[in-house]
Amino acid sequence: MLADNIKKISALWRRSCSVDAAEDGRYKAAPREGGAGVADMGSTTKEYRPGDDEPFMNERMREYFRQKLLTWKDEILEESRSTIASLQQDTVAQADLADRATSETDRAIELRARDRQRKLISKIDDAIRRIDDGSYGYCEETGEPIGINRLEARPIATLSLEAQERHERRERVHRDE
Repeated sequence: MLADNIKKISALWRRSCSVDAAEDGRYKAAPREGGAGVADMGSTTKEYRPGDDEPFMNERMREYFRQKLLTWKDEILEESRSTIASLQQDTVAQADLADRATSETDRAIELRARDRQRKLISKIDDAIRRIDDGSYGYCEETGEPIGINRLEARPIATLSLEAQERHERRERVHRDE
């Protein structure tokens, strides 16, 4: 259940943050010179994909996730730069109140999205620090390995799927009180 929700949220997030969205609704990263897009975060490690048949968080796997996180961070920073440039260009005051309100709403939504991405960058930096200190890929609550599929879907994950589900159940119970 949580894994399905993660996939759905990830797909929605990618679509909402995309500079380009493909007609079929799938995420399409903005083209970059010599770089990889968010959709293929980490594929810069020569088609390597971590597998269950190798030792967990070996050197190659750590480097794979480091590159995936750095590529993701670069994409976010590039989108932020384009937002800043766009906001600087769109300073023309519009005479029509409805057009002005629409423009202000669009700006507010864009700034909120960038604020979420700013917070995401700090989580990416934390994940890179965990790679450096050797704790990346292990659940903060149980100490067990998080699982390759979960890390592929959410490279900044700090809890295993089971621990995350317990955490969400506790939140839901306390929220209902």
